[in-house]
Amino acid sequence: MAVPDTPHYHESLAVGDTLMGGRRPCIHWLPRGKERWIRDQRRAGSRIVAVELAEGAIPLPRLAPADRRTVVLLGNEQHGLPDAVVAEADDCVEIPMVGRGASLNVAVAGSLVLYRLAGLS
Repeated sequence: MAVPDTPHYHESLAVGDTLMGGRRPCIHWLPRGKERWIRDQRRAGSRIVAVELAEGAIPLPRLAPADRRTVVLLGNEQHGLPDAVVAEADDCVEIPMVGRGASLNVAVAGSLVLYRLAGLS
């Protein structure tokens, strides 16, 4: 998980630490802007996949499994990803939903996309 190195994220992750000092997830603290970090990942050969309801987004069932290192970009439930970040992605994927909801919990959305990228669906 890569997150900006700001007090907001340190506090949020501390509050959400359900492992209580046990095995810690891999967290990459980004010392500079996320846009720059994304560009660096692309230059290093990573595929960048944005998860967002956007014009031209690929429905999740049609997302090709990962064939190289892939970075998945997730926004929060209220605001999603900034348009500029989505525009820089190699692919934008949306999760088709039935009913009135327009958003999933970010952890659920991320899990579904990672499952698909792993070629398990």
